[in-house]
Amino acid sequence: MAETWLSQEAHDRLLAELEQLKSEGRDEISAEIEEARAHGDLRENAEYHAAKDEQGKMEARIRQLEHLLRDVRIGQPESTDTVLPGLLITFEVDGDTETWLLGSREDTHDEYPVLSSESPIGQAILQHGVGDTVTVEAPQATFDVTITAIAAS
Repeated sequence: MAETWLSQEAHDRLLAELEQLKSEGRDEISAEIEEARAHGDLRENAEYHAAKDEQGKMEARIRQLEHLLRDVRIGQPESTDTVLPGLLITFEVDGDTETWLLGSREDTHDEYPVLSSESPIGQAILQHGVGDTVTVEAPQATFDVTITAIAAS
């Protein structure tokens, strides 16, 4: 798995979300389940099943955030010689030039969209430098990408 870089703002936002889900979120869903349970027969209690489904989704998000935040790097790489997560990458595809922040889909950037380093393009351009042309094998197509610039975000 590629290294995960997050901006300080994204890290703080995700950490706050995790804490909220683990404290208030769990308390709220437990109260909803208890209230629905008090309505009687659980086999035909749609409110109870909806609350349990919501609890499952919340616990999955907690696990996802814990996994993401466990080995995260905050900031950005210092070297801009090769494509690494946390950097702005400009590349050309079929004559169109695009600039993306290579990183986690959990991150945001004020000016540029985020390209996951785990996506087909992200995986293909990792560790390559300016001027390199790489072939991207996406689910629906195969195409070439030429890296034209690498910069700090």
